[in-house]
Amino acid sequence: MLKRIPYLHIVLFIATFLTTLTAGALQKGIDIIKEPGRLIEGLPFAGTLMSILLCHELAHYIASKKHHTKATLPYFIPAPSIIGTFGAFIKMESPIITRKALIDIGASGPIAGFIISVAACIVGLAMSETIVSEQKEGVGIALGGSVLFTFLSKFVIGSVPDNYNILLHPIAFAGWIGLFVTSLNLIPIGQLDGGHIAFAVFGERHRHISIVLVGALGIFGFFFWEGWLIWAVLMIILGIRHPPILYWEVPLDPNRKLISITAFIIFAITFIPSPFKLFI
Repeated sequence: MLKRIPYLHIVLFIATFLTTLTAGALQKGIDIIKEPGRLIEGLPFAGTLMSILLCHELAHYIASKKHHTKATLPYFIPAPSIIGTFGAFIKMESPIITRKALIDIGASGPIAGFIISVAACIVGLAMSETIVSEQKEGVGIALGGSVLFTFLSKFVIGSVPDNYNILLHPIAFAGWIGLFVTSLNLIPIGQLDGGHIAFAVFGERHRHISIVLVGALGIFGFFFWEGWLIWAVLMIILGIRHPPILYWEVPLDPNRKLISITAFIIFAITFIPSPFKLFI
């Protein structure tokens, strides 16, 4: 029996590639209406970002198959935005059986995306420029730096004088987005990837952790970045409880404990309290 061709997944993937390609071209100041032939110049950004998202979701998919959990192929979400996408996701269509499986499925995506993002940051930073800061009229956005991205910048570029800024290469910008998305996914709330891991480790205490962290996001929204308020509300809407595991009594082995610790370390070094800073 022939398998059905996943037309929707293919169409969404192509559409998202085109919107990220457009976003990459627009970031370079290209007027794609007047110069449609230059759309291909958005490829470094689009190819990098799509690779990060694809590796993240395929890692989830492969881990699901390994643990006999039914899951869909990735759904990519095109969007007319500065990065051209709202990300990607897979749908779980059967219960997750053990805590081992939950950690493998939850951690595989962020860790895979993290590895590709770090590689993109290193390559992209090596091609980035250091430019003199100029006071210009108008509104602009500066990117915040996580502990890891700040370290990578100093490792690859070195110390940057106060009157200079780093003009990120599109590959580095895609890598920055990848690290930021990784940190968002690893927040240990509800059914985010980090929530899966936290539930597997802490059980019902996961709900109390989620409540505290939703409150923390709200506080961060007032003092650092308003977007955290939206995330806090979204987490409440989606729910902070986690579905039960069928066989909770199966213990976690040392490897899974190490994976969970690794995931939380990745969250800590990629989290950015103020990811976007508006300046006038």
